[in-house]
Amino acid sequence: MQKRNILNSPRLTELKKRRRKSVLNKILFFLFGLVTIFFLFTYISRAENLNIKEIKINGNQIVDTRDIEVAVYEKITGKYLWLFPKTNILFYPQDNIKNILVDKFKRIKEIDLSIEDNKILIINITERVAEYTWCGDMPFQTEEKCHFLDEDGYIFDEAPYFSGEVYFKFFGQPTSVDNYLSKENFNQLISFIDMLIEIKLKPTSLYITTNKDVEVFLSKGNGAKIQPKIIFKLNDDLKNIISNLVSALNTEPLKSDIKKRYSTLEYIDLRFENKVYNKFSK
Repeated sequence: MQKRNILNSPRLTELKKRRRKSVLNKILFFLFGLVTIFFLFTYISRAENLNIKEIKINGNQIVDTRDIEVAVYEKITGKYLWLFPKTNILFYPQDNIKNILVDKFKRIKEIDLSIEDNKILIINITERVAEYTWCGDMPFQTEEKCHFLDEDGYIFDEAPYFSGEVYFKFFGQPTSVDNYLSKENFNQLISFIDMLIEIKLKPTSLYITTNKDVEVFLSKGNGAKIQPKIIFKLNDDLKNIISNLVSALNTEPLKSDIKKRYSTLEYIDLRFENKVYNKFSK
C-alpha cells in the first residue's frame, strides 16, 4: 500500500494559503492604518487652532522687540519633512528658539516659552543687568573699549564711554569668550571689593596680570601722581588676605600713614604669607 504524503495534502495546502492570506491582509490593514493616521495627523497639525499666529515678548528693556521677533519667526517658518508646520504648538522648536536668542543676544540671561489660547507664543525674557565693566587686557590704555559684566562676571554688550568712575572696571585676559573668570573666583573678588568699600577705601578697578597677580587700584588722593594699589595672588586664600589687610590697616605706623600720607601711597602688597608690605613715595 502506498503511503499518503500528509505534508502535501490538498487540505493542508489550502490551510497554508488561507493563513498566508490572513497574515497579508493583517499587514495591509496595518499599513493602511498607519497611512491613514499619518495623513490624519498631518491634517490636524495644520489646523488653525493648533498653530502659532502671534508672538508676544515680555521683560526686554534693552534688546529690541522687533529683532527678537525676526529671530523667532526664522525658527518657526517652514515644515518638518515638508509636511508638518513648525508653528504647531505641540512640536514647535522650543530649544532652538532659546538657543538662537541666547546666542544672538548676549544680554538675554533667561528665556521662558509658553503658549496662550493655542495660538500665541509668549516669550518671557530676563535681561542681564550691567554691574561692572571689562575694559581689555591691560589697564589705563589710551583708548579703552569696555564691555558690560553682570553680577557673575559674564561679558555681554559693549559699554558706551563713561567719564569718571561710573562702573567698577576689570582688566585682564578673560578665561573664556563670555566669562571674565569662573563664577566662584569672580564672586570672591567682588566680596574683596565690597570689603574695601566697608573699610572706607575706594577701589576703582582691578587687573589680573599674566602671572595671576591681582592688582586692585584705589582712588587717587588729592594731588597724587600715582594711583595706589593693593596686590595679592589670585589663588591665595582671600579670607586670610582680608584678615591680614584689616590687621595691617589697624596697626601703626600704617594706620597713621594711610590717614596722613594717603596721596603718596604707591602699594600695599599682600602676596607674602602673613606679611604686609607697603610703600609711600617721598
